[in-house]
Amino acid sequence: MSNKNKILYGYVISNKMNKTATVIVSRLVKHSKYGKFIKRTTKLHVHDIYNSNIGDKVCIIECKPISKTKSWKIIKNNN
Repeated sequence: MSNKNKILYGYVISNKMNKTATVIVSRLVKHSKYGKFIKRTTKLHVHDIYNSNIGDKVCIIECKPISKTKSWKIIKNNN
């Protein structure tokens, strides 16, 4: 793993596809005018070789595109 690859943490919200899971990643963004922190979420399709269950906390890393929508893979599954 090189330093240029992004590593994110999120939760599995769907595992109905074969070797693919949908992970939701949350982040805090500061509002430009008011300075309040706002919670933003992103849904990502990730390559899943661990057969993660819904609700599992996972660590994902950016990789080369595997398909049209998958360019992330799970590197650690923290039940």
